[in-house]
Amino acid sequence: MQDSMVKKLKDQLFVARAYFPSIAKIPAQSKLSGELKQNIQEVERVLSESTTDADLPPEIQKKSRRMEAVIARAKSVSLDCNNVDKKLRQIFDLTEDEANFHMKQSAFLYQLAVQTMPKSLHCLSMRLTVEYFRDHLFDKELSEKYSDPTLQHYVIFSNNVIASSVVINSTVVHARDTVNQVFHVLTDWQNYYAMKHWFLRNTFRDAVVQVLNIEDSDSYGKATLSHLTLPVEFRVSFPSNDSAPAIHNRTQYVSIFSHSHYLLPEIFKNLEKVVVLDDDVVVQQDLSALWSLNMGGKVTGAIEICSVKMDQLQSYLGEHSFQKHSCSWMSGLNVIDLARWRDLDISETYWKLVKEVSMKEGSALLATSLSFQDQIYALDRVWVLSGLGHDYGFDIEGIKKAAVLHYNGNMKPWLDLGIPKYKEYWKKFLNHEDQYLSECNVNR
Repeated sequence: MQDSMVKKLKDQLFVARAYFPSIAKIPAQSKLSGELKQNIQEVERVLSESTTDADLPPEIQKKSRRMEAVIARAKSVSLDCNNVDKKLRQIFDLTEDEANFHMKQSAFLYQLAVQTMPKSLHCLSMRLTVEYFRDHLFDKELSEKYSDPTLQHYVIFSNNVIASSVVINSTVVHARDTVNQVFHVLTDWQNYYAMKHWFLRNTFRDAVVQVLNIEDSDSYGKATLSHLTLPVEFRVSFPSNDSAPAIHNRTQYVSIFSHSHYLLPEIFKNLEKVVVLDDDVVVQQDLSALWSLNMGGKVTGAIEICSVKMDQLQSYLGEHSFQKHSCSWMSGLNVIDLARWRDLDISETYWKLVKEVSMKEGSALLATSLSFQDQIYALDRVWVLSGLGHDYGFDIEGIKKAAVLHYNGNMKPWLDLGIPKYKEYWKKFLNHEDQYLSECNVNR
């Protein structure tokens, strides 16, 4: 058993504490009481400095045997069992309260780690911003490719320089032809200059990269937001079957479009089709086949998640009319027919719905689901493997076969909390020799 000695010491301490008050009340057992107290203090000191067996001092076996011997002597003394039982229950209640406290503290720290930008990424963003204004690279001429509807346009919403770079690099590396590839990174004011500098000093074969500030009201007219919003993830838990206990619940993270996605038709007025990639994906195969996809008049092609039916999202969707057994769908990899989107005025429908249900929990999921009802073309599931940000159960062969890996969930690959065995598929698209990555200790 892992850390078995630490667990054994904790059990011994638990029992010794239960007997000590009763032994201490017996004058004839003052020597035993003193030994019991000394052993308790020694084990407490050891456990205050050690959380695993590897941390324990070399003489710990002797300490454990001494504690075991003194407990055996305490058990041989004639005592009032009610007193010992009362003390055991008191210690148990205190231990349970302490465990609950630490569980809540752990959950808080986990959420804090998930939601806070790592120090290394903050360092990188600051360095790039400073270098942008120090350099004179930013006066480059705009490319005509940015608005050419005959090319393959990829859109990424991101406030993370490294994440968006990995998406672009992995897409380009696996593309048969990159001369027709145009990437548009939509970010916010805070990260705009860092993004600009990064993509000016890094090239991706023949592909071009445009960085746009979605909060720039002078550039896009009404197509602006007060702040960038990224794809929204909903954590959904439900039993594997009707008789399964709660501990066996399955968990899925359903990722959907954010408010920012509904500005696409306005920002890219000259384009008729784009592929949107979330910044937590890694591309492992050529995506060019997506551009010849016939979606039969549907607005967007997406991966359907049939393990999560619409009726399992009832708490978010309320009483609105949905086909209960239809599958939910995911952002991550989405083919979007902008011309069809404009014809159906999807954005206007969405904003009206958001206004109507703004006070309801899960309003974004409800508004998106209603706006795209009957407008989803189901992509073949071989395109995307989702769940690498929360599910430990994927086998290596399944990962290698997927065209796109989606790290949806809290454990993103750029976080220390990321699932270690999946990180290598993300990290291999970083340039570890880059000066700024080295200086800021990014994913070393």
